[in-house]
Amino acid sequence: MYNLIDLTDRRILVVGASSGIGKKTAITLSNLGAKLVLVAIDEEQVMQALTELSGDGHAAYYADVSKLDAIEGLIKGIVEKHGPLDGMVYSAGLGTALPLMQSKPEKVLNTFNVNFFGFFEMVRQVARKGRFNPGLRIVGVSSCASLRGDKSKSIYSSSKSAMDSAVRCMAKELAEKEICINTVAPAMTATELYAKFVEKYGEDSDTNRELTSRQYLGIAQTQDIANAIAFLISPAARFITGITMPVDGGLTTC
Repeated sequence: MYNLIDLTDRRILVVGASSGIGKKTAITLSNLGAKLVLVAIDEEQVMQALTELSGDGHAAYYADVSKLDAIEGLIKGIVEKHGPLDGMVYSAGLGTALPLMQSKPEKVLNTFNVNFFGFFEMVRQVARKGRFNPGLRIVGVSSCASLRGDKSKSIYSSSKSAMDSAVRCMAKELAEKEICINTVAPAMTATELYAKFVEKYGEDSDTNRELTSRQYLGIAQTQDIANAIAFLISPAARFITGITMPVDGGLTTC
């Protein structure tokens, strides 16, 4: 049987792999034969995620991607120990929700350090000579918040928009190295973030009903997002670069 997505023995780095979309993506990629290197800020959670992967040859590291000066050493050490990378998924992120008047510069910088600057520096370090194999594929986890406005989302939305804009530019530069780079933009997904949303507004609230009326295929499961990432990180998507792929249950069509 022909398998469209075959990641057998491809070494893929997953950043933000301890929970939610990142963890489900790591599990999915391992089921497709990839050898994973997991990175997350929570040591206990990332080690737990490591035990849930299929196959062998995986590794886990705990690191704070907001510490930008430490990223070069992290990537250098990973490549020296495990070899050049075939892919990277960047799923680390902060879902900051603050009204404009409470969005002080330090809050903005903290979110951008994780959501954008960490991603930017990871790409820069992974794309250095000797750190990747031909056909490297990079996928950043953005958000439909980058495409739609909402109250209290100025920091979060702009950090994700920055990721999407950078990828469109990076794609042109990295094509010279045979690297493809894209983002996926999930709508509301059944993660801890959505659980907090329901806790705040209530499942039967007008706010939640409005959300699900616009996102008319319902609330996404983390597997839905992982499936899209698995395609984009695979050789099957070799002719796709510089795009933001909405995985949104119809949200951006409304």
